[in-house]
Parts: sequence; structure tokens; C-alpha cells
Amino acid sequence: SRILDEIQTSKINQGSSLRCNSNASNKASSLGDGKINEQLSTIMSNSIEWRQYICRACGLIYDEKDGDPDSGLEPGTRFEDIPDNWECPLCGVTKSDFELFTKEEFVSPPKSISYSNEIGIVIIGGGISGWSVVEEIRKLDAEVPVTLITACDGNRYHKPELSVAMSRNMIAETIIQEKSEQSASKYRIQLISKTHVVGISAYNNQLRTTRGTFKYTNLVIAQGSDPFLPKQIPSNSCWRINNLEAWSGLSKELSKKNEQQVVIVGAGMIGCELAEDINRAGHKVTMINRDPFPLVTLLPEIAANYLVEALESLDIVHYSNTEISMISENGDAKKVILLDNGTTIEYDQLIVATGLVTDNRLAIQAGIEFDNGIAVNPKNLQTSHENIYALGDCISIKGNPCRFVEPIQKQASSIASSILELNPKKYDHTSPIIRLKTRSIPIVIRGLPDTNLEWEIVLEKNNIFEMQQCLNQKIISTLSLDLSKLRKAA
Repeated sequence: SRILDEIQTSKINQGSSLRCNSNASNKASSLGDGKINEQLSTIMSNSIEWRQYICRACGLIYDEKDGDPDSGLEPGTRFEDIPDNWECPLCGVTKSDFELFTKEEFVSPPKSISYSNEIGIVIIGGGISGWSVVEEIRKLDAEVPVTLITACDGNRYHKPELSVAMSRNMIAETIIQEKSEQSASKYRIQLISKTHVVGISAYNNQLRTTRGTFKYTNLVIAQGSDPFLPKQIPSNSCWRINNLEAWSGLSKELSKKNEQQVVIVGAGMIGCELAEDINRAGHKVTMINRDPFPLVTLLPEIAANYLVEALESLDIVHYSNTEISMISENGDAKKVILLDNGTTIEYDQLIVATGLVTDNRLAIQAGIEFDNGIAVNPKNLQTSHENIYALGDCISIKGNPCRFVEPIQKQASSIASSILELNPKKYDHTSPIIRLKTRSIPIVIRGLPDTNLEWEIVLEKNNIFEMQQCLNQKIISTLSLDLSKLRKAA
């Protein structure tokens, strides 16, 4: 069997990354060839060193122990044994875009520790960024008081899944990876959920919330960002899918009736991903885009036209250079949108996906430098106040927002080591891989595209279309489109 082969390989090659202790080897041998049973599986699971690999595009972690059964990778499949054409089950990039992920275990603090009356580290935000900082702090210090304050319930889930969850028939309960109360108990922190921070006094080291005032020794801002809402669209007339609660509300409404008419305003990454996902869930989708083509800041027009073609092959309607002039809602009657080109569209659900913005009120009130986000030192994520740090969607580095999942764990690690003054880790910011999660036309972007530079075609063969941008004879960004599914649809 494969497990016995791995045991023998481990005995022969001491330098192998697969290691088995002597007790496990002896127990496995005593079972005899051909008699691998549940006991052996348990022994091997506990004794083999399983590795994890993180997707640089979406942050999904492949665990060798669990495998990816839905893609044909059985539990125990080593990363090197994965076929080169295997795709990330969430975003679709290939094996080459994964890198080794080392997850150090934290030391659980003594049960007797109580933090409620102690001043310590306070974290604002209960999303991926906030909980990542909690994890990294606990790896280094089991006792320092930590309080996490969040406006939501703080349940933990992988946010990129929201744009592909409808077509997979997922529900909130299956998206949630761990309840916030469980995480708080595991990491021994004080969790203050359903609470809004209304002010920061940076010079007094305290913040005001809807549940009173909290003092801190160090503050970490992980407030995230919010969907931008065009002024002509009332907030109570639309969905903005930026968290699990909003996604759950939309999912519940879409489940009430088949083939609903869904209008999506915006054709950026989230807009395009939601359009395809909702379409595959059985609904009719229309996209309203004020720009001449989708992903206007990331794609050249020739590549964007392929994307439009792929969306239209699914019967998704795309209006370009168009905006909403008026929305009409008459009780139980059909809701109607009037476009500035005179077109009227009846709809059941309206979704706004016109980009993200960071709320600047807390930063400005606290005197924290703000530049398209909370400005941070690119080496350690420190803000303009020495004991306040920030990470995730809410920050900017040299004026550029940083709204990707993949760098968050590294950002959190740097912040934790800096706050605790334990061999501070320098944060090295690089542009992450951008993968559009549209199955009809996989698109991968590397580097940071510059809208002022020309794109050149470097490959157009065998359904692969590749382009690149150069500056001073150096490649600064590349673009790859897989046209195979589009060609089959045609």
C-alpha cells in the first residue's frame, strides 16, 4: 500500500520530508502487509509530518493530511504528487502558485488567567485580519491580555468563498469555519462582539465604543473596507456583499423563487465573480458598468472583451458606459431601474459592487495619517502613531490600497513580533497574484498593472492568450487568459 511504501521510504531516507517515529513503524509492521486498518490510519495520521501550502492568489490552504477529495486528491496526497494541472478549488490557479505555509502552534495560556480588567493589546475588527493577529500573538506570548472588538459576531470564515458560494449550494453554516466564541476560548482572549468603535484617543491610549471605553497598550486596526455606494442608489434598495451576514440575506431571498432577475451595478472583480456565480445558481443576471469594459484598471480592452464574451455566453447581459438614473419601487409591484441611455430593466434583486473604500473617520479623529487607506510603514505596518498598527483591507502602502487576502498572515506576523518586541519580522510587501474566479474564462494577473502603459501580446496559441507590460525594458505585470472553455461554448 501507499502508506507502507511511505513508511519504508522514511526508514531508508532519513532526509525525507516524510518522517515516521519508531513506535509507529513497529506498530505498522506488526499488522502485516495487506492488513492496513483504521488503527494504522490513526497511527500514521499522528506520526507523519503533514505540510500545508497556501494559495498566493486567494489564501486557501492545501493540507496534505486532508487532500482535496472533490478534485480527486485523496487524504494524504503529498504536494509533490499533485498533477501540475490541478487547480485551486476556490480560485482556480494552478499548483505553481502555491507556496509552503508554516503554521506554528500557539501555547494555550493557563485557564486561570483573566483579562477583563487588564490593559493590553486591543484589536479592532473580527475578520480574517483581526483573528490572524490574535493567532500570531498567541504563537509568541501565551499570557499577554488581548481584547478583540468587532461590529459583527466575529465568526471565522474565508471571505473569498462568498463570490463562488451560491452555485455550490453553500449555506452560512457550512461557510463558517469556527464560531467566534470557540476561537476566543481557544486563544484565551476577551471578545467584544456586536460593538462599534466610535472614537480613538491616540494620546490617551484609549478608544470609545458603544459598550464603553477601553484602554490599550497597543492598538491594531483591522477594520476592513466598505463597498462604495453611488449616490443615486438608496442603501435600503440594494445588497452590498462584503460580509457573511449580507451574503446570507441575499442567499435567503434568492432561495424563495427560481430564475430571479438580478441586476449587478459594477464590473470589477467582485461584480464579475458574483455575476457568474449567481447565473450558475439559476438566475438571470444583468450587469451595469459605467466604464467601457470590465476590470478597467486591471485589464486592457482586448482582454476585457474576451471576458465580456465569456459572460455573454452564459446569457449574462452587460451594459457598458452606462449608469443608473432612477430606481422605482412600488410596493409588491415589479421593481424597475431606468438607465441613462433610456433602457428600463425590471428586477428582483439589486447588488452594488462598485469597489471598496476605507472609512477614514476613526483615523482622522485620532490624527493617524490617511492616504487612500490608513498609511502604514511598509516594513512593520506601524501607523503614524508608534503604538498603533493596521493591516488588511483598511491600509495603504505608499498610497496604494492593499486589499488582498494572501499577505494578511505575513502582515499579522510582523505586527505581533513588533508589538511583543520578540525578533521583529520585517514585512516585505509584494504584489500578490490576482485570480478572477470566473470559471468561464480563468484570468490570472501577476504584478501591478499600470493604466498608463501599453500592453503587448506575447502568446496567442492553443487557447492561451498572454500579455505583458514593460517599464524600462523590465516586465512589471503579466496577464494570462485560458480561452478553452470560451472556445468550447462557441
